Amino acid sequence: MQNQVFTITDKHRAAADIIFDRVIKDHVPKNIITVTGEVGTGKSTVSYLLAKLFKKKGIRAKIMDLDNYYKVPPTDRKVWRLKHGLESVGLDEYDWDKIYENIQDFKEDRVAKMPLVDMVTDYQDELITNFKGVDLLIIKGLYSIKCKESRLKVFIELSFQEAMKYNTYEGVEETDDFRLQVMGKEHEIVQQLKKDADFFIDFDTANENYHL
Repeated sequence: MQNQVFTITDKHRAAADIIFDRVIKDHVPKNIITVTGEVGTGKSTVSYLLAKLFKKKGIRAKIMDLDNYYKVPPTDRKVWRLKHGLESVGLDEYDWDKIYENIQDFKEDRVAKMPLVDMVTDYQDELITNFKGVDLLIIKGLYSIKCKESRLKVFIELSFQEAMKYNTYEGVEETDDFRLQVMGKEHEIVQQLKKDADFFIDFDTANENYHL
């Protein structure tokens, strides 16, 4: 997402280091990994740090943020969800056809058009990018673990209480009763997806202690 702001701490660096060590052991050209977790788990921060670590090794990595792939743009999403009910929240909100199209663009070294949400305006813009020479795709998002192409599925743990605290503090979305219900539904779905993970990161978001 464009204009996204995140904070880097020691726990994020430690998580990125450990994932890097795991991935680099069996890295192959056109490698794909996914980073999944609830809101506020540090998916964006860890993915960014991981991409930087690979850059130091001469491996170009690109981050694909699935928050850009919602079928309904941020400006209309709350109204759409209210109209269709909480049962509409979940994996089907992603445009999976576009996701797999862009994954194929990566695998074939193509120039691609990717959706890009501007967090200042909430507008859904478009990014033109060239995948030539990019050998690692890091796909992050609430439901990224469902990407069939992933060779390593990373799951970052966070309690529901900490997720709510993050959402309120960062002002990611207006925290009203319906937003809390949506977060509860997302929490339920993400926890169900956890069984598909290959690798877990679990750290205490209340301080700088991490458990990996």
